[in-house]
Amino acid sequence: MAHGIAHVVIDNGDINLLDGAMFAEMARVAGVLAADDNVRVVVLSSANPDFFIAHFDVSLILRFPTGQQVSPTELNPFHAMCEAFRTMPKATIAVIEGRVGGGGSELALSCDMRFALSGKAVFSQPEVALGIIPGGSGTVRLSRLIGRSRSLEVVLGCDDISADLAESWGWVNRSMSAAELWPHVNNLAARIASFPAHAVAASLHSVAICGSRSAARRSSVNPRWRWALSLAARARCACRASLV
Repeated sequence: MAHGIAHVVIDNGDINLLDGAMFAEMARVAGVLAADDNVRVVVLSSANPDFFIAHFDVSLILRFPTGQQVSPTELNPFHAMCEAFRTMPKATIAVIEGRVGGGGSELALSCDMRFALSGKAVFSQPEVALGIIPGGSGTVRLSRLIGRSRSLEVVLGCDDISADLAESWGWVNRSMSAAELWPHVNNLAARIASFPAHAVAASLHSVAICGSRSAARRSSVNPRWRWALSLAARARCACRASLV
C-alpha cells in the first residue's frame, strides 16, 4: 500500500481459480482493508495476464449440501465476501486485463468501478450451462448495471462478452488500450485517495442506497448527507480553501 491506495493482486495457479484458499484469503483481505483507516482506495488486479479470475471452483459447488433450508435473510460466505468489498467505505476498482467469469465476474461486479483492457478482457456468466444460476449476486448486480434484457442475454446465452461491448452496455466503466489503462486507473485512484475520506465514504453510501431503495427513500438520502457533511469541520475547511 502507498499513499492510501491498496493494491490487491490476484495470483492463484494457471487460471486464477476462485478456490477455497483464494476465497478465504479474499474474505480476510476485505475485512482487513475495510478496518484500515489508512486505506482510501482498493485496486484489484491480476498477476496473470490471461485471467482476472476464471470462475468459482466447481468442485466446491458439488460439495454444497442439498435440501438445506436457508433463511432468506442469511448471507452465505461467498455473498458475505462480495458484500464486504461492495459495502466497505473505500472506493474499490477492478482492473480486468484477461478473462473473468462466474464467481470472478460476481466479485468484480461487487467493486465500485471496473476498467478493462480492450481486445483482451473477456466477460462471461457460464453458470446456466452447468445447470445452476449466477447465484453469487450476478443476476442482481448485472441486471442493475446493464438492464434486464441484456443481463438475460449474458446469463442465458453463457457466451463471451468483449471488453468493448461490456463498456457499451455499462458492464465496465471503460475499455481502454494497454497504453491508457493503468495510467488512467492510477490517476483516478490517486485523485480519490487525496480527497477527504468521510466525503468519499458518504458518497459511496449515498449512491449505494439510491441504487437499491424506493423512489421515496432515494429522495430523502442526498439532502441528509449534504446537511451532515456541511457540518463537518473538515468539509468547512475544504470549502473555505476552495474560495481562496
